[in-house]
Amino acid sequence: MRRPFIAGNWKMNLNRAEAVTLAEGVAKAVENVDYADVAVCVPFVYLDAVSQVLKDSKVAVGVQNCYFEKNGAYTGEISVEMLKDFGCTYVILGHSERRHILGECNAVINKKVKAVLAAGMIPILCVGEMLAEREAGETDDIIAEQFYGSLAGISPEDMKKIVIAYEPVWAIGTGKVATPAQAEETHANLRKLIAVKYGQNVADSVRIQYGGSMKPENAQELLNQPNIDGGLIGGAALKADSFMGIITGAKK
Repeated sequence: MRRPFIAGNWKMNLNRAEAVTLAEGVAKAVENVDYADVAVCVPFVYLDAVSQVLKDSKVAVGVQNCYFEKNGAYTGEISVEMLKDFGCTYVILGHSERRHILGECNAVINKKVKAVLAAGMIPILCVGEMLAEREAGETDDIIAEQFYGSLAGISPEDMKKIVIAYEPVWAIGTGKVATPAQAEETHANLRKLIAVKYGQNVADSVRIQYGGSMKPENAQELLNQPNIDGGLIGGAALKADSFMGIITGAKK
């Protein structure tokens, strides 16, 4: 059985003091959680402070992006080696905000996935469709394009290490949410894609998170779906109590 995985994506929010306070609150809240993996993905500038707070806790530390070169003249970028230096475990890649606002393409995301894996960290690869694409019946095609493009050249062994996050772009930060049936259908289709490319054993082991406005009120119903293995949480992860409310929803 796949172990539930709840990760908070703090995006471009909080100041240093708020980040430390939130990390302390999450660490305390999950002290007795033994049924799920938990992580927070923080802004780069707070990685040092938050990693110190969470060092001996049950909460893993991640970030929201990286660059694919180890070092060099890449002004403004952050390498995987720098992230490893702070004990980073997870890296969110291909988030819709980076695809659609910052113009990242599958080929660039693919290089980042390979760099994160080579560094011994875990990619959280995001895929998902925009509202117009869903309304046009293109959801499966869009997700397949992102899946195959972002994971080109990835071996079955490496695929087992990757977390996939399905994020319907129309449900991010809007308060809208895919129904459990809609989310489950897309998660199941994603698992079929993995099975076609890597075999059923790999597909059965890969965790697929849901990433569209999950909150305490809907978490349990979503997380009870057979192919939804966790959540990539935005706004609700910015308060320890609401984040813990979602984590509690993962308890079977």
